[in-house]
Amino acid sequence: MAGKVVVITGANTGIGRATAEELARRGATVVMVCRNRERADAARREIAAAAKNDSVELVVADLSEMEQVRRAASDIAAMHPKVDVLINNAAVFLPRREETSEGLEKTFATNYLSHFLLTHLLLPNLKAAAPSRIINVATLTRGLKIDLDDLQLKKGYSVMSSVGPTKLALIFFTQELARRLEGTGVTVNALHPGLIKTPLLDDVSWWMRAMFHLLSKPPEKGAETPVYLATSGEVANVSGKLFADCKPIKVTGPATDVALQTRLWELSAALARVPA
Repeated sequence: MAGKVVVITGANTGIGRATAEELARRGATVVMVCRNRERADAARREIAAAAKNDSVELVVADLSEMEQVRRAASDIAAMHPKVDVLINNAAVFLPRREETSEGLEKTFATNYLSHFLLTHLLLPNLKAAAPSRIINVATLTRGLKIDLDDLQLKKGYSVMSSVGPTKLALIFFTQELARRLEGTGVTVNALHPGLIKTPLLDDVSWWMRAMFHLLSKPPEKGAETPVYLATSGEVANVSGKLFADCKPIKVTGPATDVALQTRLWELSAALARVPA
């Protein structure tokens, strides 16, 4: 990965941090996109030291705010005309429904719409670096549903009813974007990392934290598939797929519906204020 530029959202904790450290260890220039400057800069220094790689950079942005996403994309593009890998990883688990200053439901804005917009804004840089890769950290599709008429979850909110649809939306996005990028040299794939120990669950109920702690794996295990998708020659020409444990898996249910994927794209473009 020497000479490659990798952008990772949510790179100061969990899967994002483990992925950033491993790619930095392999020689990549890693651009961390994180919300809290103090914590993220501490993580940046630790990652650089552990990887013995000084090319670990930080862009600070609250991804729930689309204007901050735009500013982050502009900063990244100014620093790096070419981006080889974009890993859309950042996520939140919020116990209560919150709205951003722009009137968006915060889980949807952070986990999905920010990545839709950031990817759109960095596509010129990704195309300039082609062959290049986009990687979306999603989940398995079994049992997941999304209400395209209530993306802001105004009809009802819970942690699980909010997070699941955003991860399904990332799979919709992956498949629709793969079709739109055919012939550009830019691939896009999604992955299911499994249950991973993460501070993202600090705000949920104690019993949910306890359950996840018992069932979850360390972040380094969760980072194996994003690192594989970022580096392996085996997937150089693979696009529009969902991976788990470094292997493609079948998508099921609504994730197979092309019409739903296209409709979500159009709704997302309107919310993010970009051309559909």
